Amino acid sequence: MSRRGPRPAEERLRRLLVMLPWLMERGEVPVAEAAERFALTEAEVAKDLELVAMCGLPPFVDELIDVFIDDGVIWVGVPRLFTRPLRLNSVEAWELLAAGRAAMELPGADRDGPLGRGLAKLAAALGEDDTAGVRIDLDRPDHVESIVAAADAGTRVRIEYWSPARDEVAERSIVPRQVFADRGHWYVSADDDRSGEVRTFRIDRIAAFEDTGEVVEPTDDPLPTPGAWFADGSVPRARLRLAPDARWAIERYPVDEVSDPDEAGWVTATLPMASEQWLARMLVRLGADAEVLDPPELAERARATATAVLARYRRS
Repeated sequence: MSRRGPRPAEERLRRLLVMLPWLMERGEVPVAEAAERFALTEAEVAKDLELVAMCGLPPFVDELIDVFIDDGVIWVGVPRLFTRPLRLNSVEAWELLAAGRAAMELPGADRDGPLGRGLAKLAAALGEDDTAGVRIDLDRPDHVESIVAAADAGTRVRIEYWSPARDEVAERSIVPRQVFADRGHWYVSADDDRSGEVRTFRIDRIAAFEDTGEVVEPTDDPLPTPGAWFADGSVPRARLRLAPDARWAIERYPVDEVSDPDEAGWVTATLPMASEQWLARMLVRLGADAEVLDPPELAERARATATAVLARYRRS
């Protein structure tokens, strides 16, 4: 089944993280077999492997990954880099272990494959007690695997989705195109029947899921880059002045720019607004640690939201 639309570089890289160890262990694999295993077309496999052939260590003379396709078969040679033990210090070993365990959380990763076995050896070398605190725990909402399957098959699904901007659950009809994790949450970019455009949905806000089985023809609409779907200039912006205790907001949510701290540690941040209601609720949480610079009417919206929250609390 052909995938729908071009895949961004981030998605291709994530797939290669689990594909390359599998290919290296086998040495030679039919292109059709690799395409079936990783839910790609044969053309997509070939295009991704073009990137692999350019990966290696400087000065890139004899330290490139040797990979080519001949007569429908992928041939992978193990570069010298992988044939000698790595000399890692403790910090590098911890970083490698953490990065590898993050990759193992990606859909399609084989925990019993070469990457999984290598991570087990690295953990053993560091000592079980020493690695007890190294855990990459990307909790997967209930519908992640089903949505991944729908994206691979290109089928339309019906969901019940809670919108924080309107504080309501509504039925939506979407066609999933890519699934990714960002800032601790799982998302799906999908063709949205309601808007007629590509929209990004947070999967843990999907209350119900049904795959209709209806296969939808591919579209040419570009997909948003994971983690940057607020980059569209049509999305309104807000400028906030934030105290040191409010820095969590710029770490948790996308921002366009952040100024250097002033003498008191306050920064000025410009961030996209999913909606004025969403930003007003965030300002209530920030309280006196945030000042609205632009647009000024948001300050009044935040005060009204705070008044409504206080009234609801008193009634309860």
